[in-house]
Amino acid sequence: MKYTVITGASSGIGYETALAFAARGKNLIVAARRTEELEKLQSKVANLNLDVDVVIRTVDLSVTANVYEFYESLQDYQIETWINNAGSGSFASVREQNLNKVTAMLHLNIEALTVLSSLYVRDYADVEGTQIINISSGGGYQIVGNSVAYCATKFYVSAFTEGLAQELKERGAAMQVKVLAPAATETEFIKSALDIKEFQYEGFVPKFHTAKEMAGFMLQLYDGEKVVGIVNGTTYDFELRDPIYPYVARTRS
Repeated sequence: MKYTVITGASSGIGYETALAFAARGKNLIVAARRTEELEKLQSKVANLNLDVDVVIRTVDLSVTANVYEFYESLQDYQIETWINNAGSGSFASVREQNLNKVTAMLHLNIEALTVLSSLYVRDYADVEGTQIINISSGGGYQIVGNSVAYCATKFYVSAFTEGLAQELKERGAAMQVKVLAPAATETEFIKSALDIKEFQYEGFVPKFHTAKEMAGFMLQLYDGEKVVGIVNGTTYDFELRDPIYPYVARTRS
């Protein structure tokens, strides 16, 4: 049995992506901090009468030790696809930002994603049919005011993922590596970033996608050969593209 790992699967893009992959018959390992929400996802899949296995892992990936423990806990599973969706945001000027919140964001958006990607590559780079999809943002390709630290983490995600894709291609590895860069998406993200209880996208955000629409874009990226799946920040069309950042091939002695 092969499994698809999805972090940050308790809501939003991760939740809808889990349902989309389950609908294709993919067994799932879903991870997030909220056990109750993961159990709801598990029940939802069962109620859809989908003949797939859903394994739950409750974990806070902003804690370094948990990242390694989480990966080690999956050694008995054969993992076909790894989706690093877990992430957090912080909306404030650099001068005024909450450094505790920013530190947790750095651990989650950068450290956890890098460690999990690296461990998965070590174990599966030469296995046919394997993929990593890391979730960046439109803010991983442009800097947005009052979101400088957040955008910087997503610039890292985009550059790391594109670079990893190029590196593996260069050495002829079987694994594909891809990055998804959403624009505004109707999820819990803004509520969490601003520490507010409610936020209405309709009537406040001029353009946005639903999490279900973004999961559909995820499948397009998964099915294709392109490295980057990005939402055009002007038209909000979804585009599949070759790597955007320049890459200098390694020199051989």
